[in-house]
This record gives sequence, C-alpha cells and structure tokens, in this order.
Amino acid sequence: MLINHTQKNTIKKEKLLLHTCCAVCASYPYFFLSNNFDTTLFFYNPNIYPKEEYFRRLEEVKRLSNNFNIKLIIGKYDPSYFDHKVIGLEKEPERGKRCVACFKIRLEKTAKVAISKNFQYFATTLTLSPHKDSSAINKIGKEIGELYKINYFESNFKKNDGFKKSNEASKDLGFYRQKYCGCKYSMNT
Repeated sequence: MLINHTQKNTIKKEKLLLHTCCAVCASYPYFFLSNNFDTTLFFYNPNIYPKEEYFRRLEEVKRLSNNFNIKLIIGKYDPSYFDHKVIGLEKEPERGKRCVACFKIRLEKTAKVAISKNFQYFATTLTLSPHKDSSAINKIGKEIGELYKINYFESNFKKNDGFKKSNEASKDLGFYRQKYCGCKYSMNT
C-alpha cells in the first residue's frame, strides 16, 4: 500500500478541513496534507444522485475514517438545495457553469463549517480528478477564503501521480469507485 499513516508528530499543527466527495478521492490528499496539518474530512455533497449513490459513497468515507482513525464531519444531505442552485444549468457540459456552481456550493459550505469549528484552513479533494479543472476550483476556493477570511489551501492533487496513487491505495483498500462525478447530469457523460 502507498499510504503510511503511522508517523506521529508531537508538534501542534494548524487545523485543516478537507472537503471530500468520496473515499477514493480522499485517500491520497488526506495523507498528503496530514504531514503538515491536523486534517479532518468533511463529507458534504448535496449534488450526489441518486440517494443510494450518496449513501454508498458516505459509507466508504466512513470506512476510510474508521480504518485510519480519521476525524470526519458529515454535512447535511439536501439535493433540493443543489437542484435549486443549478436551475438553468442542467444542459451545461461537464466542466461548464454547472460544475462551477457545484464547486461553489461545496467550498462555501466547507469554509463556513471550518470557521464555525475553529479551523485555520479549508481545502478540497476535487482537484485530484483529471476530469476537474484545478485552476477553476482553486480560484473559487481563494475567492471564498477571502470573502470569509479563512485560508484556502490551494492544490492540484493530481500532480506527482496523485490520481494514480489515490487509485492504487483505494484498490488496495477495496473502496468502491464510482463511474460518474455525482450529479444526475453527469451520469451519462
């Protein structure tokens, strides 16, 4: 396995809340960030459809959390909120305006939870996917960080074989790997 989480560091680290969409995408970024931060996972994904898919991904994130004693916060599942926020964007292509709206929804909620729980940083695993525009995600994260006065950790986790490492680790751990981003509009793309 590519992940080593046995390192103990007695130096007090700043706290980072890491938004995650699934266990596959969380595995590499979590362990990468934990070298420098006291990292907690945040599962908040009102975009995931159908609800069976949402709960399957949630169970896998819980399994990752339990297997490695990772702190986990679970946000409210409210797909109607996502649907409301993307009205008029349903026919947008992947990586289009609908995805930008989805990133904003999840990053803004992550920032708000991070502030309410005294985290110094927030970040997202979304930059791991080769199907996601890391520059767009980081731009949104920085804007939200500036708006709410909290540090956004800019990343491109797919670099340095991050995507490959995450897939290998997830395969070793037997995590479910979904075949689409999550929203009903991405199911057939």
